[in-house]
Parts: sequence; structure tokens; C-alpha cells
Amino acid sequence: MSNPVVVVHFKDVKIDETVKQAVQKRCEHLSEEFREATRFEMTIEENGQGYAVHGHATGKHTDVATHAQGEHVRVAADQVLDKIERQLRKLHDKRIFAQRRDAQKDPPKRRELN
Repeated sequence: MSNPVVVVHFKDVKIDETVKQAVQKRCEHLSEEFREATRFEMTIEENGQGYAVHGHATGKHTDVATHAQGEHVRVAADQVLDKIERQLRKLHDKRIFAQRRDAQKDPPKRRELN
């Protein structure tokens, strides 16, 4: 399996390598669980109350995005990754369980020909 592409943008914020590495590690974990997600992109910027983080995950038939705010960069980044994980789980389960439901449907009843 190839590693996902993880891009972290720091917009008007000093680059924090520990946050960048934590995001990279978490995105790799998400990619292992949800193989359809192949690219993760996050933008971290400072706002009046703290930090705003925007996240986007894309891949095969997958496109989810979200954002969060927090007083600390790491907290906001974790919130975004938690939301992305929930969205990916929802999409993944829809695909899996829709296929199972379709497979379990009764075949059409036979009608007698007159």
C-alpha cells in the first residue's frame, strides 16, 4: 500500500513540525482504515480567538471537507481529523451496507403465465 499524500499549509502561522508530524501520522492511519482516501489537505491559520483549521480528504469516490476552531493548533487539527474520520466512516459504511442490502433482497416473485 502506498502512503497517502498529506499536505499541510500554515497560513500566516509559524510552521510547527510537531503538529505537521502528528497530522501526517493520523492521516496515514486514516488511509490504512479507509483505503479510498488517498489525499489529505489541511490549512491552518490564525484567527482572533485562536486557530482555524480547514481539512479536506479526497480519493476514489471520496470527497469530504470540514473545519474547526480552537485555542491551540493541535486541538483544532485533532477536531478536524475526528470530523473527517466520522465522514469517511459514514461514506464507507454506506457503500458496504448498501451492497449487502442489495445482495440480500429477495428475487422478484415469479408470475404465472396464462
